[in-house]
Amino acid sequence: MASLGQILFWSIISIIIILAGAIALIIGFGISGRHSITVTTVASAGNIGEDGILSCTFEPDIKLSDIVIQWLKEGVLGLVHEFKEGKDELSEQDEMFRGRTAVFADQVIVGNASLRLKNVQLTDAGTYKCYIITSKGKGNANLEYKTGAFSMPEVNVDYNASSETLRCEAPRWFPQPTVVWASQVDQGANFSEVSNTSFELNSENVTMKVVSVLYNVTINNTYSCMIENDIAKATGDIKVTESEIKRRSHLQLLNSKASLCVSSFFAISWALLPLSPYLMLK
Repeated sequence: MASLGQILFWSIISIIIILAGAIALIIGFGISGRHSITVTTVASAGNIGEDGILSCTFEPDIKLSDIVIQWLKEGVLGLVHEFKEGKDELSEQDEMFRGRTAVFADQVIVGNASLRLKNVQLTDAGTYKCYIITSKGKGNANLEYKTGAFSMPEVNVDYNASSETLRCEAPRWFPQPTVVWASQVDQGANFSEVSNTSFELNSENVTMKVVSVLYNVTINNTYSCMIENDIAKATGDIKVTESEIKRRSHLQLLNSKASLCVSSFFAISWALLPLSPYLMLK
């Protein structure tokens, strides 16, 4: 006959087994309720020396405290950025990103995990991972981030030249781009023999100023100065008539949906310009 101690011992063991089974069921139900959530990123590019955005969105969660956002970079031991329990958690942030990152905290609740990267550097280029955990589940997506320099070109009539000339300038590009001129009237024409392009290194010894000059231009025509590298493509258009100048500039990041377009219109009476006759476009 079992003693009272043995009865108590086996009773406790039975209770432990029952509780363990109940806990296992609870955990099982919790895990079965989780799934892989959709996380979406968009390849983008950063303009060195300026602020950039690494885009990432996910399925929203109604509780901000349940959302964890982690940004990681391939080849970097520490985290790029972490956001959890409604605030930044930067104790494990890598030194190279210290003081340079931020999420849009007020937009996390609606599924925006995009990262703002301040003062973009060439070394920021690489493969990033946006990793998300919510009460619904977890998911991640990679993002290829390129870095370089790109700027909007401006095309003007070169009044200091000895012939009918256009001058295209863009202040910051890297890597070194190609420059091609085109004409609306002379479509398909090769202007390489009547143009000259130079690259001037800027003071930080990385980016370069682009200057391209087109000679022998004609009036009542639209010319385009196209600057392109593997990150961005920019176009500066100019239309010159006897009474006005119209300009338009457009910049597009390659392999990205981002673009910027600026147009301008200048009505100028050529007769009022203090120019010598040989500087007039004919």
